[in-house]
Amino acid sequence: MVARTYAGFDIQPLYARAAGKPRAFRAEREWVVTARVDHPEAEAAHTLALTDLENGANGLHLAFAGSVGAYGFGLQGAAALARALENIHLDAGLRLVLDLPAEADAFIAAWFELVAARKYDPAKLDVSFGLDPIGASIVQGDVVDWEVAGPRLAQQAGLLASRGFIHDLIAADGRVVHAAGGSPAQELAFALASGVAYLRALEAAGVNLDDAQKMVEFRLAADADEFMTLAKFRALRRLWAGIERACGLEPAPLRLHGETAWRMMTRRDPWVNLLRSTVAVFSAGLGGADSICVLPFTQALGLPDAFARRIARNTQAVLLEESNLGKVADPAAGSGGVEALTDALVERGYALFQEIEQAGGLARVLESGVFQAEVAKIAIERLKNVARRKEPLTGASEFPDIHEKPVSVLKPAPAAVALGAKALAPHRLSEPFETLRDRAEAAEQRPAIFLANLGPVAAFTSRATFAKNFFEAGGIEALGNDGFADATALAEAYQASGAKLAVLCSSDAVYAEQGLDAAKALASVGGRIYLAGRPGEMEAQWREAGVADFIHVGGDLLTQLSEALSA
Repeated sequence: MVARTYAGFDIQPLYARAAGKPRAFRAEREWVVTARVDHPEAEAAHTLALTDLENGANGLHLAFAGSVGAYGFGLQGAAALARALENIHLDAGLRLVLDLPAEADAFIAAWFELVAARKYDPAKLDVSFGLDPIGASIVQGDVVDWEVAGPRLAQQAGLLASRGFIHDLIAADGRVVHAAGGSPAQELAFALASGVAYLRALEAAGVNLDDAQKMVEFRLAADADEFMTLAKFRALRRLWAGIERACGLEPAPLRLHGETAWRMMTRRDPWVNLLRSTVAVFSAGLGGADSICVLPFTQALGLPDAFARRIARNTQAVLLEESNLGKVADPAAGSGGVEALTDALVERGYALFQEIEQAGGLARVLESGVFQAEVAKIAIERLKNVARRKEPLTGASEFPDIHEKPVSVLKPAPAAVALGAKALAPHRLSEPFETLRDRAEAAEQRPAIFLANLGPVAAFTSRATFAKNFFEAGGIEALGNDGFADATALAEAYQASGAKLAVLCSSDAVYAEQGLDAAKALASVGGRIYLAGRPGEMEAQWREAGVADFIHVGGDLLTQLSEALSA
């Protein structure tokens, strides 16, 4: 009943009421609904942005190619900035979040041109510039030369400040760690270490720490792990307040932007992404995010169309306007479970941050590759749990729909590009299952497996259902039936099905009486034979009877499905 987290601490089954006080405070009562704008063509991006703003969004998240949040798409170059924002009144209370590549000089210049042309008063603009040379570089596999990048960042921030932009210039962004498979504690530690590195760079350039404090904002990923996401967003505010005090500063409310996680998105049965995103928004919103961007449910398939974008907007609108989630400050305060999770993440996240600091700071740790290796360990462990369905993915590893209807996108997702060896490369947990499904569908005829249901319906239904989900997760169609009373009829039906695979399904009691004879009969027909259930002490007898492998809870689904497709 005790769950072990990837962050290295336990979750107990029950917690007593805690004496917590509200910690997740936003600058405004409700979070800002920011719509993602990532169409590579500026004209199309502009049209989509206008539609978003006319239909409920009160912010825009502009993702440029090569940024942390590009995910294969993104506006192309600094010239796209003005065109994408044409006829959009940025001084009308709109929140603008920029996701920029590591080389940001051209974007700053383009921004100054836009502001000058429109004669904007900087004080009336709400802009998060998102300067993040460390994060934007490492996602591509490049490690910044901090001796050069630090002073350049301070110069860019100083230039923006000289033009009246003094808030939210630099992003300490943990999303890159989450997308690479890292733990919540690693994501927090990376964000904290980024923030401290940026404060040091500003201070070294002569910026007063009180002013530098205002220039740094934070970004985190929100996923379908409801309580962990909620605790992570709450923990960040406590952690950064502690660092501010250590710097001799009075803690000030930080600006925190959340984005629903790339890692949890699936290409198969993408409608389930709607559920995952709703939970993620709920958690980030209650955790105190100031603004949230929802990845449309078809994002993993390609460039989302107007329908997918509308649902992404409305996911937030319903939670805000109908459920009124933004009306209460930190409703999780005092919850024993959430407070304990928050405390544990604060402790573990700060410990990892201290390890980074003791090793010479984030840039040096990334140069050594140590941090990436630690993230990779967690990512590998997570993928193993996905392969064994300890971490289920509905629509991919659980309850797959092999006859799903395709959904429309404006452009298909581009092929993955090679990244540097030291990259914190983004990936999705469902990718291994999608590869198997693609492999099955590329065959001249979809592979099939015969459900060799033995005995009465009550005896085989449970394992037959398990076997159907098991094999269809790899694109292998399960051929069902009403069951057979004897081995001869079972083998004849298997032969008539034309399938090259069969899985024997029934209860332990039926297995004990008829199982070995049924397995021998199936094997005599040919093909690869599976047994649904653990073999126990009879494994040698089962294999002698012709059973090649056993499927059961906790088995390595990916390996077994790959072998089945090769049979």
